[in-house]
Amino acid sequence: MCQVEFELACAAVKDFYKQATQGDCNIPAPPDSDMKAKAKWEAWNIHKGMSKMDAMKVYIAKVEELKKKEAT
Repeated sequence: MCQVEFELACAAVKDFYKQATQGDCNIPAPPDSDMKAKAKWEAWNIHKGMSKMDAMKVYIAKVEELKKKEAT
């Protein structure tokens, strides 16, 4: 897996990790001028209302999927 693929894979699971460990996003949205922070906030906030348990299940499933993909 190249660096770009790795970073995309991390981004695909990080928001579920935050939802599973911290619950709903509890910080105000950063300004639009801070594009990186805004993207991270939006990725976490989109899961608002998802239970920690459901987020954990999705996180585990995505990590397992990545492990299988990398093994082939």
